[in-house]
Amino acid sequence: MTSTHTDHAKKLAKLLREDLAAAGIEIPHGLALELIAHQLGATDWNVLAAVAGRSSVPAISPAVPVLRVMSVAQVLPFYLDYLGFTLDWEHRFAPGLPLYVQVSRSAAVLHLSEHHGDGSPHGVAWFPVRDVSALHEELLARPNAPMRPGIDLDAPGGPTMQVTDPNGNILRFAQSPSAQ
Repeated sequence: MTSTHTDHAKKLAKLLREDLAAAGIEIPHGLALELIAHQLGATDWNVLAAVAGRSSVPAISPAVPVLRVMSVAQVLPFYLDYLGFTLDWEHRFAPGLPLYVQVSRSAAVLHLSEHHGDGSPHGVAWFPVRDVSALHEELLARPNAPMRPGIDLDAPGGPTMQVTDPNGNILRFAQSPSAQ
């Protein structure tokens, strides 16, 4: 593990605190760090941070899919209101030029781009999830849900739920068979 990984773990701890606070549960930052360290297989935060300092392998962070969209304004409600992502930032080189945004949920990060050269419409992004049934139920409970996805229990990578955004990009949420 590298310092990049500890930075990612700190981001996860922050997200955990924010999600719990939204549910009315306040926890200290130190406890959030300890919980994330446990989730990453370390006995505590100090062990996780120590292991990060010993790694000599160059860090490669998780890839960030870039999905081509025709209009960020049209697809953003789908990602934010329906899928529960958060808008992290947006960028436009100048007024009137294409928009490029980042959305995230937990450790999942996506870039949505109006730029012509960024990907092709109808791209695919695959996300590992711990409990695809819980995510499925969450989406079905959304008011004014734009779709009612099903779950393929026999998918090759484990139970998988697939949703398609308003521009035809496919998002596959798959639960490892070992997590069942």
